[in-house]
Amino acid sequence: MILQALARYYQRLIERGTEGIAPYGYSPEKISYAILLLPDGEMVQVQDIRDTTGKKPQPKLLEVPASFKRPGIGSKPFFLWDKSSYVLGVGKNGERSAQDHEAFKALHEEALAGTEDPALSALLGFLRRWTPTQFRPPHFSDEMLDANFVFRLDGEQMYMHERPAGQAIRARLLAGDAEPGGRENAIATCLVSGERLPIARLHPAIKGVKDAQSSGASIVSFNLDAFTSYGKNQGDNAPVSEQAAFAYTTVLNHLLRRGENNRQRLQIGDTTVVFWAEADDAGQAERAELTFADFLDPPPEDGSEAERVHRVLDGVAQGRPLDDIDPGLTPGTRMYVLGLAPNASRLSVRFWQADTLEVLTRRIAWHREDLHLEPSPWKTEPSVWRLVLATAPSRDGRAKSEDVPPQLAGELMRAILTGNRYPGSLLANMVMRMRTDGDISGVRVALCKAVVTRNLRIHQSHEEVPVSLDTQSTQPAYLLGRLFAVLEYVQRSALGKQVNATIRDRYYGAASAAPASIFPVLLRNTQNHISKLRKERPGLAVILEKEIGEIVAGLPERFPRSLHIEEQGRFAIGYYHQSQAHFTKRGVEGDAASETELEVQGAQ
Repeated sequence: MILQALARYYQRLIERGTEGIAPYGYSPEKISYAILLLPDGEMVQVQDIRDTTGKKPQPKLLEVPASFKRPGIGSKPFFLWDKSSYVLGVGKNGERSAQDHEAFKALHEEALAGTEDPALSALLGFLRRWTPTQFRPPHFSDEMLDANFVFRLDGEQMYMHERPAGQAIRARLLAGDAEPGGRENAIATCLVSGERLPIARLHPAIKGVKDAQSSGASIVSFNLDAFTSYGKNQGDNAPVSEQAAFAYTTVLNHLLRRGENNRQRLQIGDTTVVFWAEADDAGQAERAELTFADFLDPPPEDGSEAERVHRVLDGVAQGRPLDDIDPGLTPGTRMYVLGLAPNASRLSVRFWQADTLEVLTRRIAWHREDLHLEPSPWKTEPSVWRLVLATAPSRDGRAKSEDVPPQLAGELMRAILTGNRYPGSLLANMVMRMRTDGDISGVRVALCKAVVTRNLRIHQSHEEVPVSLDTQSTQPAYLLGRLFAVLEYVQRSALGKQVNATIRDRYYGAASAAPASIFPVLLRNTQNHISKLRKERPGLAVILEKEIGEIVAGLPERFPRSLHIEEQGRFAIGYYHQSQAHFTKRGVEGDAASETELEVQGAQ
């Protein structure tokens, strides 16, 4: 299913003439130099074609005859281009350079035999007269070692691989039954197209997945004897034609390309996510892809795109048809989302989701509602990566991406796209992090709320998790969280800036896990702080005593001996809601609110 969807997407991009999508038999490669030849094969210049606009020269991407994997000794050369060890017999690995150069000469002597094209004849003349000892200044330097070279006839603008004669020979080579590695291809039914075609033994490398091998990795790969059965080796075990293998790897490399202009690639922890749309109209597909990108990585709140995203998600949450909210979006547009992660020389598929744009939009809207807290803990809607990062240990309010639990990113993304349960470890992870590092951030609390809310919905429970402070709630864990926040506020109000560590710093973990062992002690200590407030700020003391009394009245006669993980999540929600109610500005924790403000709140 994955390879078929990628192959279809490749065909659509070819039909549109999309830049960077090469036709069958070609691939974009990093080329640094062009060798200019006279008709008799004499070299007149080595032209540096790298991009020099940045601080460091970068190779230029040219569409050349496709590369292929060449493991081990005796590897085969590429047609009409290659690195210096093949083209010139000089490379950083001097022992193999002579062998590589001889293979390059042999391929072109055979492929170009009898050619009447002046440029291709010049290349033959060059290869016959060239010796590696000619690799010296002024035309050559050590920085050219192992760089990629192409050829051009002096006075012409077209590279040899672009000439009609060169492309005709390339097509003839592709039409043969022998693959570039020299092995005769088996003919079998392709699992992607369903046609009987030559089967690819090795699939082209996939590049761009974070932390995978820089030379590229594979989704389909068989290279051990344990994978051999019934005489079938390597690619014969999963028969995919050369054309289909080229199509799916070409379009996947296109989706994985790095750059600010690529909105179809997203990095979430160790998972590299790509997505694309399938629609009758190219404009509809592009609109769907851009909208989906904004769903997963929301734009800044001060932009028009953020307003559009809110309008779409709010409308879908209210049950309105997608095309009624935004006429530019087609509900039936098919969306494909693929998550890949490195696994040695192969790639692991973290998740694969295919559905209509309307269905995926509805599920993303559910996720947004599950996270919703008031007051909002963020100015800009959090991306999936920002949510995942909140699961890492917080050091001085900062978290490092390498501390994110493995596989969690893919599991969270799958839950969002399918509408199923969030990862089982997510809530436990959040609770553990808040207990150990004391960072009870709004994002972490929102994740706790999302897990609890979704579990209730899946179980079709009528119980609701409060979005904002709910003074009528009788849920014990929620009330205990509120009570802890009030006790902390009493301490802050009484001691002011003299307090070095609040009860949150010392007792939050124990209070949220084993209330019976901590709350009686905290309540006794609070009486000392209340006594001080009666002398200094009597009005505030009255309001806080009343607040404590109302919360305690809603609790059972005895404090619970322990709270399970979901109840600890509710404790965090109650703590967040009550804490935020004590501050005049969102997200400001430290100075207590004014006595006048609390009096107003108490009267409401």
